[in-house]
Amino acid sequence: MKLNPLADRVVLKMVEAEETTAGGLILAGNAKEKPSVAEVISVGPGGTVDGKEVQMIVKPGDKVITSKYSGTEIKVDGVEYTIVRQSDILAVVE
Repeated sequence: MKLNPLADRVVLKMVEAEETTAGGLILAGNAKEKPSVAEVISVGPGGTVDGKEVQMIVKPGDKVITSKYSGTEIKVDGVEYTIVRQSDILAVVE
């Protein structure tokens, strides 16, 4: 199944949280923070949203940072995705 977002929405796949700290300590499952870095899987066409013209800036393959609790989480074919509005993306990671 393929997800095709509408309007200014973006489908993201969260990047796995680090298993170890910079000092080499292994983190327990409950000590990991929710990752905020994600990979863009697909992008909507943009257009007029709430009376304003929206041009899509991100593209599939980009790594982005999102707001911590933004979006809607879904599971498709056993893979977890998050659908957010482009305005919920804070930065593109290069």
